[in-house]
Amino acid sequence: MARFLVLLLLALFLLLTGVAAAVGSWAWLALAVLVAALLVLGVWDLLQSKHSVLRNYPVIGHLRYLLESIRPELQQYFVERNIEGRPFDRYDRSLIYQRAKGVRSETSFGTELDVNEVGYEFLQHSTAPRDTPQEPHRVHVGGPDCTQPYDMSLLNVSAMSFGALSGRAIQAMNGGAALGGFAQDTGEGGLTEHHLSHGGDLVWELGTAYFGARTKDGLFDADEFAEKSAHPAVKCVELKLSQGAKPGLGGVLPAAKVDADLARARDVKPGEAVVSPAYHRMFSTPRGLIEFLARMRELAGGKPVGMKLCVGSRHEVLAMCKAMLAEGTAPDFIVVDGAEGGTGAGPLEFQNRVGTPLTEGLVTMHNALVGTGLRDRVRIGASGKVATGAHIVMRLIQGADYTNAARAMMMATGCIQSQLCHTNTCPVGVATQDPLRIRALDVEDKRHRVHRYHRDTVEEAVQIIASMGLGGPEELRPSMLRRVIAPLRVQGYDELYDWLQPGELLSQVPESWAADWLAADPDTFSRAQEVSR
Repeated sequence: MARFLVLLLLALFLLLTGVAAAVGSWAWLALAVLVAALLVLGVWDLLQSKHSVLRNYPVIGHLRYLLESIRPELQQYFVERNIEGRPFDRYDRSLIYQRAKGVRSETSFGTELDVNEVGYEFLQHSTAPRDTPQEPHRVHVGGPDCTQPYDMSLLNVSAMSFGALSGRAIQAMNGGAALGGFAQDTGEGGLTEHHLSHGGDLVWELGTAYFGARTKDGLFDADEFAEKSAHPAVKCVELKLSQGAKPGLGGVLPAAKVDADLARARDVKPGEAVVSPAYHRMFSTPRGLIEFLARMRELAGGKPVGMKLCVGSRHEVLAMCKAMLAEGTAPDFIVVDGAEGGTGAGPLEFQNRVGTPLTEGLVTMHNALVGTGLRDRVRIGASGKVATGAHIVMRLIQGADYTNAARAMMMATGCIQSQLCHTNTCPVGVATQDPLRIRALDVEDKRHRVHRYHRDTVEEAVQIIASMGLGGPEELRPSMLRRVIAPLRVQGYDELYDWLQPGELLSQVPESWAADWLAADPDTFSRAQEVSR
């Protein structure tokens, strides 16, 4: 409430200056007019719906837009002192905001990136570009065991739960998904009325706590899952194994956030902290995982079923593939979550040092599925700091079929990256359950921003593919993405990584994969050699 105190102070000051002007010098009148103007501005800030910052911080919130207006000078100041944020923050943040607002993203004076810096990556264009297709490419998700396949957009809303985000933020993203024809992942916090508010397509995610389909003992409730997954808005169901920002850990939702609405969505008691286990209790082996996924597909009436994970040891991925071969079934999709992905709250050590980065995870998962002859039936999604059309194309080359974005979608919804998600004091109402802060987020305005951001980013990806002389994503090849690996030395992804041939692991295992292939056992996530001792 202290942030609204400025209006009370202005009203009081206006009264005092008005009295002073009436009984004293007319000089007070000019000051009274100024104070009155600021008070009117503050009231307008509270009533307008375009800017969430101003609704929560009347008058003083304008300082943010003043600083934004001189951003180029400030950016140069920070760049020169090497204290600006990571590349996503520095170069892509303004692009996301511009696209969400419907502002064209052209700029002058060329790239701000150091194209000679080790690690710089670029896409190869063609001297014979193609015309941009009228309709963006969509990805058909649904293997031979799926009876209700779904055509996925190249870019979708990544997993973000109600609880981590406010109900209005969820609604805005769902509204954007409905306008743009893309999917919204519910996150592990349950299937809620907010996700169903605007008719957007949904990927319903279940985590280790089975929120939204759990028994009183915290186990999987098959009947509740079957009932909810039958909703026409649910296009796919997804089982979360791990999260890139904190792999190997469960989540914790503080008791203060668990109101009646949240408790109903998660099938828990109000006012009690909610803890997600670090592991699933419905299975304990790769074979059990594949069997459980098949059961989920059956309960969901044949809708596509998938899993999301941050890739760990390569032998574990191969153990899952061996289990798929042994059981004669496979998930319809796998979402690879990179270790560089974001989270509302997580230990710094896990965020910085645990888990496989997205590039390595994608290449590993893609090659494992190709090498075991399963790639044609399993689609791969990529999640982790995807923000631009170029990011989409790069991830497709690295092994993905489509991408998901979380942070970028939050920013399109109004997030200003204040990094207060874990404090329940988000200044723009995106990542909080405080009703006074949530009111600042206008769903109608923000859903159009989410739609515009998605539309323009996918169009940019499609245009980049056409500029490479290709007819569609299926023609992308590893050689088309190149990286500076040393001064005066550049290599393509075809040279940086070994790419397996279809079924190669089943016929003649390459030496570089032999140890992990031998260690992979469909009946344990441990290394086979360790079990045999």
